[in-house]
Amino acid sequence: MKLSDFDFNLPDELIATRPARPRTASRLLMATSDQITDAHVSDLTIWLRPGDRLVLNDTKVIPGRLFGTRTRAGQAHGEGVAKIEVTLLSPDGAGQWHVMAKPLRKLRDGDVIVFSDDLSACFMGRDDEQAVIRFTLDGAAFDTALAAAGNMPLPPYIAAKRAADARDNEDYQTVFARHSGAVAAPTASLHFDDGLLDQIKAMGVGLTHVTLHVGAGTFLPVKVDDISQHKMHAEWGRVSADAAHEIEATIAAGGRIIPVGTTALRLIESAATAPGKISPWQGETDIFITPGFRFNVTDGLMTNFHLPKSTLMMLVSALMGTDRMRAVYDHAIAQRYRFFSYGDSSLLLPEAS
Repeated sequence: MKLSDFDFNLPDELIATRPARPRTASRLLMATSDQITDAHVSDLTIWLRPGDRLVLNDTKVIPGRLFGTRTRAGQAHGEGVAKIEVTLLSPDGAGQWHVMAKPLRKLRDGDVIVFSDDLSACFMGRDDEQAVIRFTLDGAAFDTALAAAGNMPLPPYIAAKRAADARDNEDYQTVFARHSGAVAAPTASLHFDDGLLDQIKAMGVGLTHVTLHVGAGTFLPVKVDDISQHKMHAEWGRVSADAAHEIEATIAAGGRIIPVGTTALRLIESAATAPGKISPWQGETDIFITPGFRFNVTDGLMTNFHLPKSTLMMLVSALMGTDRMRAVYDHAIAQRYRFFSYGDSSLLLPEAS
């Protein structure tokens, strides 16, 4: 398939820069293969059945956007000072971090970037278009200093419109976030609060937690017209033995598995071994789901509205069909749904109503 198959025109004013409050007040578009219904996230229980299971990504977003200063002595006209913006991507296991640094050209090996009185880092070199840095702190001391100096790493389409602020520390984090490591939120999960989760459990729907640390690569554009040539970014994830057992037991009992968010879906399909079967799993996944993909353990999906020509548009088209998703998005735009990370959500159920 071609990249243009997943393109559409999106009015700029439909890109949400703040979430709805309360979280469950966001709109919800429910779509099956033959029906579209406009509702709100608070109505989610209408379409869930006792015995179903939601799969939730419990990753926690770190305040991974930092603004610092590099000072270099010995320049021809005095000290050389440069403002450096850093977005953390992933630790390498050896005490260093791969990061996006702007402007990268301003950094030389051995440069020190000062982010605060407590936090600084040494520039170790380049890895393709990324920088490699080593912080002066680690462990709990690093976490404390990062929390004080860092900002929430808002997606580019929000960051271009406004800077992150104190509200984003709460808004851009799920209520069930547990395991730190993501630099982007699993945004479909941002619509849940404790009250809605209690309602869902009370009606006999199971909740299973998995962890996929969402990386900045989720925002990278597809640059090839033939999508089969696209190289997906890798992200670290884990499906525990308990999670795998809960999912398999639900399927065996006739319940539906509905991941909340494309991250949870990509992770459980990475761990799936056959139709209805899933094993405990941990590691890096670069699974690329496009039309024609065979879903082994996924029956539906709750997800926000995605960027044109993105890998996530390809994923939802694989689940629902390309023509069906085009109709769903045409409806969402006509009805003025809010798009992207802080926008509204959808419940996609491929079966007929």
